[in-house]
Formats: sequence, C-alpha cells, structure tokens
Amino acid sequence: MMIDNLDVVYERPQTLTPVITHYCPGCTHGIIHRLVAEVLDELNLRENAIGVASVGCSVFAYNYFDCDFCEAAHGRAPAMATGVKRVHPAKTVFTYQGDGDLASIGLAEITHAASRGENFTVIFVNNGVYGMTGGQMAPTTLPGMKTTSSQAGRDVATMGYPLRMAELLATLGGASYIVRRSVHNPGHINQTKKAIKTAFQVQRHELGFALVEILSSCPVNWNMTPQKALQYIEEKMIPYYPLGDFKIADAVKALKV
Repeated sequence: MMIDNLDVVYERPQTLTPVITHYCPGCTHGIIHRLVAEVLDELNLRENAIGVASVGCSVFAYNYFDCDFCEAAHGRAPAMATGVKRVHPAKTVFTYQGDGDLASIGLAEITHAASRGENFTVIFVNNGVYGMTGGQMAPTTLPGMKTTSSQAGRDVATMGYPLRMAELLATLGGASYIVRRSVHNPGHINQTKKAIKTAFQVQRHELGFALVEILSSCPVNWNMTPQKALQYIEEKMIPYYPLGDFKIADAVKALKV
C-alpha cells in the first residue's frame, strides 16, 4: 500500500551543512549544533549571522554551519566577536565555545565581554574536560572526577574548585541573559532550544550580553557508554551545576519569545 502526500514534520535545518561531523560517538555537540541551526533558520538569521569558532572539540564548527564563520585563537572568541560585532553592528554574532576554551585560557575575555555588555551571543558547552586534547582536567571538572591529568580524581584541596561560569558571569552588570541548560534528554533539549532562541533575540533587540551554558556529555573521555554519560549529567553534573536562569534583565523579560 502506497501512502501519498505525507507532510514533512522534521528535516535538516538549512543552516546545518550535510556533512559528517568529527565528533566522537555519543557526543552531544551534534545535538547542540542542530539546535543553534534550527534557531538561526526560524529567526531568519542565516544570511546575517557570523559565528566565531573556538579552539577545542568545536574547532571545525565552521564546517557544520552554513553561515559566515571565523576561527579565533584559543580562548579569544569573545575578543574576536567583540571586534566583529562593533565593525558590523547589524550582524548577528555568536561564539561557540567549550569549557576549556571559555573558562580557562579565555576566562578574562569572556568576563570582560560580559562586564562591558557586548551585544553578542555565547553558546557555552560544558562537558567538564578538555575533550580534544585527551581528556585532561578542565576548570569545570567535578570534585573527585578522574581525568588523564587528575588520575586519582580532582582534589579540591590542591586543585581548587570547579568554576560555575553562569553564576560568576551573572554577577556582572553588563550581562543581560545568563542561563544554564542541558541536553541529556528530550525534555531538556527542548528547553535548551528555547533558551538559545531567547539569547539570539536578546542580541536582535540590542539588550546586551547573552550566554547559554549547556551541560554536555563526553563518553570517550569519561570512559562511559553514551547512555551512562547522559545519566552522569543528570546524577553528577546537575547537582553541582544546577539548571536554571541566573540573570534575566527586565528588558529581556519583556521580550515575546
């Protein structure tokens, strides 16, 4: 029996290129890429968007998004985005950064960009390790978590505590929209997409700095199956990095998104 005239309910976003990514099996970067691409499509921003790729697992992000892109030095994506946005204020500028890039070598750049209220959008992927270079301890590695450079587990007495970036940046006057979400199940994926859309709307309305922190899995460097890695997010990461809204300016609350 043939069925004709089926409606298409789900297809590849126009902004997402039809290529195979380099990400490891079970990595949730691909989910986050799709969400960003869907939002750029739905807001008709593709032809007007300029992305800034960081150094890390997302270093080849420019291959996966069909919009203008540039590559920043390690940690300098917010500095580059600042320059791009100031030169092209009508463009929609966003950075796509991991925790090793944003919270370590790039900590000064992201902090001062937020403090100045730079009007661009940050997609911050937090998987708790340096994924690209072999799974070393990152600024966001959980207490007791074993990595290739903390093989007995992160000892906070000698290695310090993990940085809660959303909470830190929310204290800065220039920040307008700072939230934390996750992609460990379908319900939270939907919530993450809504947050990404709001973050781009903040920029469109010239309301200042917006950042969406997204808890993401790294099965290979965590030495877990993809399923166990998603459970790890829920059972271990979320208790230390609670999901929620950490700063939403009054002007942002008034947006109809």
